Amino acid sequence: MKSKVLFSRDIRPEKVLEMYRALGVELPGKVAVKLHSGEKGNQNFLRPGFWKPMIRAVNGTVVECNTAYGDAFGGVRDHTESHWKLIELHGWSKEFTVDLMDAEGPDVIWPVQNGKVLKENHVGKNILNYDSMLVLAHFKGHPMGGYGGALKQLSIGCASAAGKALIHSGGASADNIKAWEVHAAQDQFCEAMADAASTVVEHFQGKIAFVNVMKNLSVDCDCCTVAEDPCMKDIGILASLDPVAIDQACIDLIYAATDDPGQAHFIERVESRHGVHTIEAAADLGFGSRDYELVEL
Repeated sequence: MKSKVLFSRDIRPEKVLEMYRALGVELPGKVAVKLHSGEKGNQNFLRPGFWKPMIRAVNGTVVECNTAYGDAFGGVRDHTESHWKLIELHGWSKEFTVDLMDAEGPDVIWPVQNGKVLKENHVGKNILNYDSMLVLAHFKGHPMGGYGGALKQLSIGCASAAGKALIHSGGASADNIKAWEVHAAQDQFCEAMADAASTVVEHFQGKIAFVNVMKNLSVDCDCCTVAEDPCMKDIGILASLDPVAIDQACIDLIYAATDDPGQAHFIERVESRHGVHTIEAAADLGFGSRDYELVEL
């Protein structure tokens, strides 16, 4: 059976909630809401007000983890103290309960079953405090992964700083300085993201849902301090219970936007980084399908 992906061209905060409800799922217990809170200086991330109706409806806790930038990459989210200050500056803690899941160790270490690259995934220990997860992804490009969507939020997004280092280095190092010295080959990096994502889906099996918003379509991620302005027109909101299908549907909508003058630039970013290989690897691991039915609402 094909995975179902819901789609609407209407991009409003209230529509996000409507799309989630159309999935017919009720996330139980304490809900972790994984999203991108935005790097300092970034202009493209989706603000708290956009997500507010959705997060309030599930009484969710916004969850994030520290980054693994190292000193050469800028940004302030690689240290707990400065990360918290930015969360406050961006207004997240004013609107919602926020949990920096790896602010205190030790990390949770989950084995990767039949992983392509990783043998284990390191995630912020506070992930164990939640019964279910809602992934709210701002779909856009990414300077290293080609694109960022649901799979990136599950992998890099839920990984602790050490976990991020392992993914970037293809399992070679959990040190955020050494990881950049031994960064994995591109396809291995994509496969490591798929490996890491599989453990989060397995943990919340049957208690996880995904919303991707195709708005502010820059080739750069919300983690960039200086990001390119959006190059494509906004496309819409997608919702699914399958993280592979929802990311594949977003990629397909990019390729379908042939009348958009920014399409070629966006596609170059995805293809030059082998971005679709993350989707291919995730499908091969079996926690989602590239075969889907797009249902327009």
